[in-house]
Amino acid sequence: MDNIPMKVQNQIAMLQQLQQQLQTVISQKAQYDLAVREAKRAQEALKDLPDDAEVFMNIGTVLVRQQKAKVEATLAEKIETLEIRIKSLEKQEKAMQTKFEQLSAQVKEALEGKKQPSPVS
Repeated sequence: MDNIPMKVQNQIAMLQQLQQQLQTVISQKAQYDLAVREAKRAQEALKDLPDDAEVFMNIGTVLVRQQKAKVEATLAEKIETLEIRIKSLEKQEKAMQTKFEQLSAQVKEALEGKKQPSPVS
């Protein structure tokens, strides 16, 4: 790496950092997707129950008896919140992916010595 210019070394370090951030965003998105699927499965299971059925909801480490309507409302709110977070993460992922591709192309150009001379004004 001694013969690589400092600017390119910095860009490579930025690429590595960006890649780690991108992996974190993708991992978070996958976790939220899983949580949405679980909440939707719970919603489906609740649909089959009568309105006066005994329903328990997990609150922390405790199961608490709740009215079916309250559990359904809580699940709907959870799904909505998670879907908003997923959309936000998708935007972040897209922006990071674009930046990663641009920076990667710059590093590749610099390493291959194909850097175009800038026009003289």
